[in-house]
Amino acid sequence: MDAVVSFGTCPERYRHWRLDLEGDLAWLRLDVQEDGGLVPGYELKLNTYDLGVDIELYDATQRLRFEHPEVRVVVVTGTEGLFSAGANIHMLARSSHPWKVNFCKFTNETRCAMEDASAHSGQVYVAAVNGPAAGGGYELALACERILLVDDNSTAVSLPEAPLLGVLPGTGGLTRLVDKRHVRRDLADAFVTTPEGVRGARAVHWGLVDEVIPRHDFEKLVGERARELGAPSRRPRDAEGVALTPLEREVSPDAVVYQHVRADLDRQGRTATITVRGPEGDVPESLERIHALGAAFWPLAMTRELEDLILHLRTNEAEIGTWVVKTRGQIEGALAFERVIARHSSSDWLVNEVRHYFKRVLKRLDVTSRSLVALIEPGSCFAGALLELALACDRQYMLDGVLEDDEAGEEGEAARIVVSESNFGAFPMANGLTRLGARFFGHEEREEAARQRLNQPLSAEEALELGLVTFTPDDLDWEEEVRIALEERASLSPDALTGMEANLRFVGPETMETKIFGRLSAWQNWVFSRDNAAGPEGALRRYGTGQWPAFDRRRT
Repeated sequence: MDAVVSFGTCPERYRHWRLDLEGDLAWLRLDVQEDGGLVPGYELKLNTYDLGVDIELYDATQRLRFEHPEVRVVVVTGTEGLFSAGANIHMLARSSHPWKVNFCKFTNETRCAMEDASAHSGQVYVAAVNGPAAGGGYELALACERILLVDDNSTAVSLPEAPLLGVLPGTGGLTRLVDKRHVRRDLADAFVTTPEGVRGARAVHWGLVDEVIPRHDFEKLVGERARELGAPSRRPRDAEGVALTPLEREVSPDAVVYQHVRADLDRQGRTATITVRGPEGDVPESLERIHALGAAFWPLAMTRELEDLILHLRTNEAEIGTWVVKTRGQIEGALAFERVIARHSSSDWLVNEVRHYFKRVLKRLDVTSRSLVALIEPGSCFAGALLELALACDRQYMLDGVLEDDEAGEEGEAARIVVSESNFGAFPMANGLTRLGARFFGHEEREEAARQRLNQPLSAEEALELGLVTFTPDDLDWEEEVRIALEERASLSPDALTGMEANLRFVGPETMETKIFGRLSAWQNWVFSRDNAAGPEGALRRYGTGQWPAFDRRRT
């Protein structure tokens, strides 16, 4: 599958989801159109899903957070008598390896975003499993904070991937069973090797669901349980939401351009140079003005564009293996917006959403299978929140001095970076550490030394001394060192780089999220490439044909 994928949509264009609002309660109903696959060649029967279905789900979760501040509980359910049979097997069987892996990554990010909404937005997700929930369907339910199962003596939940398909549950099912729901290990083993699944009272007893509800009272009682769960939420009941207007984007063979973000593509060098422009003009100090700006508020507008670019490049530009990250703008302007976010994020729902949104987009960078290199030059504004973009990179090159032909250099202003309070907790990684904490893991004194220079513009020499950058070439060596570094990177094995970068980016403690994106994704990536799953006689290819798969029985 080599289709060009767009991640922009809106409720009026949904084909597979219906969003119904009832005051502080929202219903997200999955009703997949069988002929609505993202690309031709398969039917989405039994509420199975592909990337197109999940793009709509992610869009809905975003709009609920920004456009519907009154919503405290979101109930995810299916059509009458059917929740979801999970990811479409025929789609997976005919997809390329990169497509399968990126599909799993995006669906994982969407489910983590649902959990993030429950944890940080006061918008709690509840699964109303009104029919069979298998594989990715049950994994969707697992991303919710409460699972309510219809009790009709037939509806079961299951994770049948291992016995039926020779693969693993691809969107965090194994990890959420034991880490989130605390299902006992032996029971989890029995569950995931039993293709028919578990239903009724046993599902409650094993911890697979929270409650079973008779079918004749199901939707009524689900609504009551949901409202009880959302009662403690601090979401405002009478606030006006912010419309997420369509992004303006120009795509050409060599560039992707937005208002605040752009990417210039060097296909021969297999690099994309991503430039984020800092804010311009006055800083909106009051909440009234921030809300009036809505989607035009610079931190929100820039974050939306950056996320769309990351998803576009990740999915549609697989051979662009290195992303060079730059910023342009005034450091003080970037810090001024950051102070506004810090001042209001604990008291205003919209500002809180913007902060957590930027956090989630940074996490997308962390798990992106691309080499990330930051270039810090005169005219850059890597300060505070924007410094996180550089800290997310695998290396940071900072010019020591100025370039003779650089516009900023004409004024004699060398590059500077600024560490702010937001670098110490506002945007945690999946492992729960700050990016500075991960950078200086085991050397807490270095992190403290950086904190001692809070809000001070740091030169290349000072940044290198503090360990905040990797290399600081002068103007004579700058272009040559950067060129050699990028060419060397492009010459290495993409597979080895993907594994190396994923190992190095997440130091220290493991969390449910790092297990999903690190441990699970790595194993799933391996399983997807094995003949036992994806070969011509593998389980994915033979599913539904009536033929048993031919397994290589050697354990590796």
